[in-house]
Amino acid sequence: MRKINKILVANRGEIALRVMRTAKEMGIKTVAVYSEADRNALHVRFADEAVCVGGPKSNESYLRGDVIIQVCKDLGVDAIHPGYGFLSENAGFAKAVQEAGLIFIGPSPEAIELMGSKLAAKAAVAKYNIPMVPGTEEAITDVEEAKQIATQVGFPILIKASAGGGGKGMRVVDNVEFFEEQMQLAVSEATSAFGDGSVFIEKYIGSPRHIEIQVLGDTHGNIVHLFERECSIQRRHQKVIEEAPSAVLTPALREEMGRNAVNVAKACDYVGAGTVEFLLDENKNFYFLEMNTRLQVEHPVTEQITGLDLVKEQILVAEGQALSFRQEDLKINGHSLELRVYAEDPANNFLPDIGKLETYRRPQGMGVRVDDGFEQGMEIPIYYDPMIAKLVTFGKDRQEAIDKMLRAIEEYQITGIETTLPFGTFVLQHEAFVSGDFDTKFIERHFSPDMLDRKPDEGADEIAVALAAMLMDNQKPATTAASSKTTATTTSNWRRNRT
Repeated sequence: MRKINKILVANRGEIALRVMRTAKEMGIKTVAVYSEADRNALHVRFADEAVCVGGPKSNESYLRGDVIIQVCKDLGVDAIHPGYGFLSENAGFAKAVQEAGLIFIGPSPEAIELMGSKLAAKAAVAKYNIPMVPGTEEAITDVEEAKQIATQVGFPILIKASAGGGGKGMRVVDNVEFFEEQMQLAVSEATSAFGDGSVFIEKYIGSPRHIEIQVLGDTHGNIVHLFERECSIQRRHQKVIEEAPSAVLTPALREEMGRNAVNVAKACDYVGAGTVEFLLDENKNFYFLEMNTRLQVEHPVTEQITGLDLVKEQILVAEGQALSFRQEDLKINGHSLELRVYAEDPANNFLPDIGKLETYRRPQGMGVRVDDGFEQGMEIPIYYDPMIAKLVTFGKDRQEAIDKMLRAIEEYQITGIETTLPFGTFVLQHEAFVSGDFDTKFIERHFSPDMLDRKPDEGADEIAVALAAMLMDNQKPATTAASSKTTATTTSNWRRNRT
């Protein structure tokens, strides 16, 4: 047992505020870190103390693990919460945090490293007989050998980056004619995005549903699952709308998938909050996809149906406390939806639409929650993910949650930029979504830009593509998390917000 009195949140925006609010309720002091672009951000103003850790680009600030750890030493911080993104799944950073005598509010570096490699993860869970998509068990580098294996597995196949995520380093190949070209593209993209060009091959499941199970483990060997989230409404392999529970799972299938998710967590001695992702085919067969060793963006929908504060549970586990509940104590109550409100233009292929929030008014009322990091008049920085907010609704059943979301979208006022709010209305009113008969191909099958009754501005494609490229480039780390190099920003830009 080790009491946490002060937490540094190594993140920004809505997730930094989300963690700080729970910490405040628990009587824990908070420290914010920020880049020069975020000097006036809400999370900076909310924290008890705040320190500028570098320039506007992520690799100059939020990815500087060495600088962040030094801030902790300077300010007497006990623990670091990484949020999601940035350093949250960086095993080197987690190890450096521990070596500095600090608590990392998350799993062990070993668990992060193991599950960070899709191939290693598959090997680790194999002893628990977890269902997996047919494919290779090792990284493939030889094109001819890979082509032969792909033929044996049967086209269409999926080439995937071993260290990948978010759709990067992923290529669908329909026949052998295009295999060599697509493999080279996957290797190149994986190398650029992750510094690791290793790829593997899986049978391509053409129309799956994306189902993930929230797990929670403590240092005493207790692991439970907190039911599922459906994350099938996606663009570019990234989620836009999530819900809990899924409209398609039966109680028996839910129990079976939950049991398998707990076994995945056991395979890496998991501690803290994590998510096990599965693909569910049209015949209700499910396959292990990967494990995300962090809090998920969509965790609020799980909080809504369970009544648990997942950040609070993370902190209690990090202090060494045992879970206060067992699997049989957990029940699903009601239904919850989340819409990711992005500064993106759905009528222009969901490309970024960065600018100023000329008008910004949040919806309110029963069953509506908004997790955000912005206010009216603020600029959406070009350096980071363009998510403005997470709009979450809760109802006694799925239809009530949908009705509340439609009302909340209508009430949400944002001008100055395009957002995914109109797309949310389109999805929630579509027969396929309302009936629950949809999968990850929803956009491909049902959506086209002209359905939103507006046309993209002339020249917007070129501007948005340039912005998207800049966003990707900004996420590349300049140094290793445990680098001993520091900058002068650690103390000269420190400020105390209150005593």
